Amino acid sequence: MSKVYLVGAGPGDPELITVKGRKLLAAADAVLYDGLVHPALVELAPSHAERLRVGKKGSERLYTQEEIIELLIERARQGKTVVRLKGGDPFIFGRGGEEAEALAEAGIDFEVVPGVTAPLGAAAYCGVPLTHREHTSVVTFLTGHDVARMDWEKVGAAQTLVLFMAWTHLEAIVGRLIAAGKPPETPALAVRWATCPTQRTVTAPLAELAAQVAAAGMKPPLTVILGEVVRLHEKLNWFERLPLFGRRIVITRAAEQAAAVAERLRSLGAAAIELPVIAVRPLEDYSVLDEAIRRLPDYDWLVFTSANGVRFFFERLDCSARDVRALPAKICAIGPATRRALEAFHLKVDLVPDEYVAEGLVRAFSSEPISGKRVLVARAETARELLPEELRRLGASVDVAPAYRTLIPEQAAKRARAVFETKPDWVLLTSSSTVNNLFTLLGRDALEGVKLASIGPVTSASARELGLAVAVEAKPYTIDGLIEAILHAERSNPTARGRPGGPSLDE
Repeated sequence: MSKVYLVGAGPGDPELITVKGRKLLAAADAVLYDGLVHPALVELAPSHAERLRVGKKGSERLYTQEEIIELLIERARQGKTVVRLKGGDPFIFGRGGEEAEALAEAGIDFEVVPGVTAPLGAAAYCGVPLTHREHTSVVTFLTGHDVARMDWEKVGAAQTLVLFMAWTHLEAIVGRLIAAGKPPETPALAVRWATCPTQRTVTAPLAELAAQVAAAGMKPPLTVILGEVVRLHEKLNWFERLPLFGRRIVITRAAEQAAAVAERLRSLGAAAIELPVIAVRPLEDYSVLDEAIRRLPDYDWLVFTSANGVRFFFERLDCSARDVRALPAKICAIGPATRRALEAFHLKVDLVPDEYVAEGLVRAFSSEPISGKRVLVARAETARELLPEELRRLGASVDVAPAYRTLIPEQAAKRARAVFETKPDWVLLTSSSTVNNLFTLLGRDALEGVKLASIGPVTSASARELGLAVAVEAKPYTIDGLIEAILHAERSNPTARGRPGGPSLDE
């Protein structure tokens, strides 16, 4: 049954949308969204869903309000579930009321899903409580568009005043407020891209606010808060004090592995940009692995060099006549992520090296009675030969069974160029393959001036072979170690954070 949902997307941070809003996006047939909506929210829609940007693009209006309403009605009458995704809250300066009226008059079923409106998000992320028993109990919201029609004496009497869309007429608004009796020294704050890693704030007495905003080069979208509560900004400004606030950090891992890393970086204030330069795919020919699985009971050790190897090995095992009862007596994992992947299958891991690289595995096996033992190594189709060669040198009989392959994803070149239009602060290099693929996509010049963070010595060596400088290297050789290395570098060399521009594709 068709229905239109007017959904508030929140003030910027995609995690601030409501649970219901996320569910509706995941079930939508069509999403009509405003220009300020975070791209990550649009991507929550199913792959078959129509995605149509209907809000402004810069100063250009793509569709009139009447045309947007026509689009909503047209798609609803086609039997579609339609989400009208609006910045902030649909019913607070979002023209949601007009759209709801038109839908009701057309006989279209609709629902309104509230969102975190811009002032609430800005207040929370700037450390400015809009109400406070010691400062104010009255809050007034107004738009900055209709300067001439506003009763400024009445508006100016508000203890806390919040201005939406204030940039265009800010100087005139300040003049009207002061002329109406608002003290020129009233504390004032202007914020751009509130709740995003690109958030930028300016504080000043009311009389100086317009000049300070202009001097800072701030542009729309701009929200302004006036009143005594602004004095709490310096004390309560938690967001801009996060250790990676404003840093644009590119994650080059495969798409299915990037989300957890991005979430961790965003919790530290960074703009985490997912740029998968590697895709993990099944093999075209599984004959070698299938034969190894058939002979599983013959092996003494089963060695996994990645969590991907675990996943694809067990998928293939499920397709065979064998099951986990045929596994060798001992299992080795190259590191903690691989061990966790095995533990998800309720398997105990007998050996994990102290250093999570092939060299570390060789050292770990040096203290094991490996001579004369049969070892199966499940790994990527393309990998270094160091591990099997060194195990053979220790006297083991080693078979290598490729379990998966890696390649450069489709559209990766286009995506990479778009991400690097504004150079990021950091790029995470999580394997030699990500180094080589990123270099293939962008070349050396695009990576000049970007700090490269490597997950370990093998990855670092691959970067240096291409003439790339590695800024930090993880120790231990894990994602947690990589993030900690970046944090240490940032603490050692603090610089101005944040950027005056708007969000990139993922900010």
